[in-house]
Amino acid sequence: MSDAADPTETPAAPDHESLDLGDVPAAGSRHRGRRSSVLLTGDLVVAGTANGDIRAFDRESLDRRWSVDCGGKPVSLATLDGGEGSGIVVGERGPSGAVTALDATDGNARWRYETAADVGDPQKETRFFYPFVADIVTDGDRTYVASRRYERDGTESGPDRVFESVVYAFEADGSIEWTFETDASPIALDRRDDRLAIAFNRCLDDHQHGLVVLDAESGDPLVDWDPGNEGQRRCGDVSLLADGVAVTSHGDYRGYVLDRDGAVRWRADLATPVERDGETVYAYPNHVHATDAGVVFVTGNTYPEEGRETEARHPSDHTAFGYSPDGECRWTDGVGGFVTGLGADGDLVAAPGAQNFRERDPGDHALRAFDVTEGRRELLDAAGVVTAASLSGDTVAAVEEPVEYHDDGERRGAHRLHVGRV
Repeated sequence: MSDAADPTETPAAPDHESLDLGDVPAAGSRHRGRRSSVLLTGDLVVAGTANGDIRAFDRESLDRRWSVDCGGKPVSLATLDGGEGSGIVVGERGPSGAVTALDATDGNARWRYETAADVGDPQKETRFFYPFVADIVTDGDRTYVASRRYERDGTESGPDRVFESVVYAFEADGSIEWTFETDASPIALDRRDDRLAIAFNRCLDDHQHGLVVLDAESGDPLVDWDPGNEGQRRCGDVSLLADGVAVTSHGDYRGYVLDRDGAVRWRADLATPVERDGETVYAYPNHVHATDAGVVFVTGNTYPEEGRETEARHPSDHTAFGYSPDGECRWTDGVGGFVTGLGADGDLVAAPGAQNFRERDPGDHALRAFDVTEGRRELLDAAGVVTAASLSGDTVAAVEEPVEYHDDGERRGAHRLHVGRV
């Protein structure tokens, strides 16, 4: 890949259109968390912008249908199909950590719930401390939401870190059927048949399970699992299979496939520690998507065992791995930069490539797709960082944000919605 001649322009791609989403402050060298999102649903493309509003566009013409302002950053989106017709559920990172169900026709709110009432108000009025709706999944007219809030206090032995989190089951009218409360940090949800799976990426206090599977109807625990490490880091993502569950481990940097009872069926050494240039380095496996045809895992940045800075690179950082159902590695391929979250539909996965803060190569910015069995399909090079993606049938949508690296000073890309064909 090569950088565009004009650093603000995204290179042209077949069957691809772009819409301007308005000016926003450029992203920097390091990742500062999600601030945008995108969703393909029914006849709409819905973009949660880094300016804090939701915009719905016609999926074919890309004419704007409606827009709604949010109180925070719209970081999570999901489709709601129930008795009241189709809707969009929005999760925010902001002072109230709100969850709002919008009517897909006109954007009017059906119901709204502020999760700060349960996880607590922010310790400080900054993004890092705001209540954060980390993930939303839906099933018919029920909505499952994971919200968390982080705080820390200085002590003689160092900062005391605390998480408060709640997983909710909302009914169609916004009433709460059940909740699951912990002092750990949920990062991802998945829903299938009678199960709801929750991945926790940090377990600091009483809750010490990186993965919990609940009965989706009642909220009762069915299975829990943990990679078994002694540190706080546990799991990065979860994807349910008909006969088990796939999960990425932040504890030992491996990918796992478990059976329905939580027993390990197989595991893969994705980015376990290696010696490079006199240092021991590793990378976190951040994402997983599993189907009957196989499993895709995606890793993130290189980190050293000591400290945070390193000139070394793990050979498997920023890599997608394709595994067969029985644990054989079929293919590997680079994803360029940090992938905030996957878009997926069936056996196809879309990986939005943002900053690789250790390399800072603008040529890495791209939207890539991976078939579970066959590997990469090229989709779109981008001048800015690609921060969110959604797949539905033969259509893909992505959000681009401008970026300015600290050692470069050049603003690249813009805040845009891209829609194209796979």
